[in-house]
Amino acid sequence: MRAEAVRVDARHADTVLIATLIILTGSGLAVLLSASYFYGDRVFDDPLRFFRRQVWWVGLGVAAAAVAASIKVPRVRRAIPLLLAVSLPLVILTFVPGVGLRALGAQRWIVVGGMSFEPSELVKLALVLYLAHILDSKGDQTPGSAALRGPYGQTLRVILPPMLIVALFALLVYLQNDFSTPIYLVFLAMAMLWIAGVRLGLFAALTVVGTPLALMAVLSKEHRVLRLIAFLEPTADPAGSGYQVLAARDALARGGIWGTGIGRGSMKLGPLPEAHSDFIFAVAGEELGLVGVVLILGLFAVLAWRGYLIVRHHPDRFARFLAFGLTTSIVGQAFLNLAVVSSLVPATGLPLPFFSSGGSALLTTFTMCGLLIGLSRQRPGAAAPAAGGGARL
Repeated sequence: MRAEAVRVDARHADTVLIATLIILTGSGLAVLLSASYFYGDRVFDDPLRFFRRQVWWVGLGVAAAAVAASIKVPRVRRAIPLLLAVSLPLVILTFVPGVGLRALGAQRWIVVGGMSFEPSELVKLALVLYLAHILDSKGDQTPGSAALRGPYGQTLRVILPPMLIVALFALLVYLQNDFSTPIYLVFLAMAMLWIAGVRLGLFAALTVVGTPLALMAVLSKEHRVLRLIAFLEPTADPAGSGYQVLAARDALARGGIWGTGIGRGSMKLGPLPEAHSDFIFAVAGEELGLVGVVLILGLFAVLAWRGYLIVRHHPDRFARFLAFGLTTSIVGQAFLNLAVVSSLVPATGLPLPFFSSGGSALLTTFTMCGLLIGLSRQRPGAAAPAAGGGARL
């Protein structure tokens, strides 16, 4: 495979991207402090419990981002087999008694030394890297081609191996009693296949096969059926399955144009369950109002803009696939979470990046952002093309 040489220059890092990430991080910490203060005080007798832990994870995430930003594309590529090899046993460990932690009906976490970690978050990063590599390796390798999308002549031969890998990880995560994350992993894979130029007929076939399977998965668990009912008609069970949806809607309505002011919201005091977690955007909507909601949406839109600019301009095909996957993973999850809180889609268990409490998701998000920053620092070089393109999986 032909790979263009690139040079790395810290002076050319995307300052708009970095500034956006700093503002998102600061905003997320402020909203989390407000959302978790009273809950931490009431349940754990420690009002700063969640904020303190989030700050610690932010520090760890910044370190991870700095390391990721310093890694050149060929080294990123060489690390993919190791990352897959680590991700798979970590997911399996969630099923091991004494290691896996069951909470809120799901077996998603492993506990080591008193610290919990959610391996499915690492899987998101591993699959984006793997798909970027395999799609580049099997796709159009025309020398000098700057196009992201390319023809895939033998579609089944190219697509079947990565889809089997995606299906394996999605199945393992699904067995943790987690429906949202496997669906999101499949969405990421489909998005990357589409941008690679895979024929639309394949998507039609996958939709025909996947829709009944997804419907069966939804109907197999009572809480998933109740979530669907709550989305379609939340007032049918306002004190049960529709309670959180109605509470989030009420919080957004209370915010009005300007909001009640940071720290002055009332829904987090009890009416909105787990306000510091997946529904933290409702707290932001109540306290920051429509103006704050638009600003948060704008920040994620800027993040998408800068990420997709890398997709457009980076000289290396693998890097373009990678930038697309990383950007779509972060921004797609953010807008899906906002859609859930706004009652536009059924409730999921996906957190809001930079805002929701949770160290695993935050660490993975920062690592993805670090990779994006690293890609933004790389420019076409004048050196001769380098041989090799990393391990072929």
